[in-house]
Amino acid sequence: MSFSDAPAPVCADSPGSIEMRIEPVERDLGELTVRRVLPSPGRRTVGAFIFFDHMGPAEFPPGKGIEVRPHPHIGLATVTYLFEGEIMHRDSLGYEQPIRAGAVNLMTAGRGIVHSERAGEDLNTTSRLHGIQSWMALPDEHEETDPAFVHYPAATLPEVDVDGVTVRVIIGSAFGATSPVATLSPMLYLECRLPDGAGIELPGDQEELAIYVVEGNVVAGGDAVDAGVMAVAAGGGPLSLQATSESRVMVIGGAPVGRRHIWWNLVSSSRERIEQAKEDWKAGRFAMVPGDDEFIPLPEK
Repeated sequence: MSFSDAPAPVCADSPGSIEMRIEPVERDLGELTVRRVLPSPGRRTVGAFIFFDHMGPAEFPPGKGIEVRPHPHIGLATVTYLFEGEIMHRDSLGYEQPIRAGAVNLMTAGRGIVHSERAGEDLNTTSRLHGIQSWMALPDEHEETDPAFVHYPAATLPEVDVDGVTVRVIIGSAFGATSPVATLSPMLYLECRLPDGAGIELPGDQEELAIYVVEGNVVAGGDAVDAGVMAVAAGGGPLSLQATSESRVMVIGGAPVGRRHIWWNLVSSSRERIEQAKEDWKAGRFAMVPGDDEFIPLPEK
């Protein structure tokens, strides 16, 4: 799938308003259903965010959970941010790290990495899984950087109160707080928990800005936005939010990194690089996850 030839949306709205809404497409992954928000036909990216999936909430009986076999990535960084549950990450660098609610596993694929995502220690109990999976395209000069993995425990991410709204700074800086999560291009990623009736003014210092309502209902820039909808701010904000019920809202933004091709789990500014990665995976030239002989074959389409 390639998005490099699609025209960028034209913004005719004034800052402080909503430029466009994105309705997610539901995808059945077998173990759970996800709502895919980015990329969408009308909007490929917000800042560097090129992929945004809302997972769950899903409940698994004992002995069941997600089983995503080893698969490759290039040209991106991934963050899985959980509200509930646990996922065990293993990768070709030898890292084995559970991701739990509120923590960040930042995996930078660069020139190539392979990882798996499977059920965690809660496999033998009734468990729930709910969260956001996002990919951020790497800037041109870092697309072929060495792969890397860093875990940030939940306690290391700053949380601030803004007029009764709890803001957790996952990536970037906002409201006087800065996340320790280090990225290769400027970006913003926040979790905002708003009590019914609470309001907040999101910063307008990002080139691009969007919100995604996980739970609840808000008025954004004067327009109602319900759960399961992404709203893109005109001109990168600022954008006012007012909760009309208790709400959880994710905020993403930052500087765009340029047009990208995306095919399966591979992201690049070059079609030729995508083709090379496809052939490398088919031929077994990627380093594999130690101790895991399984893998997802290259899709035929």
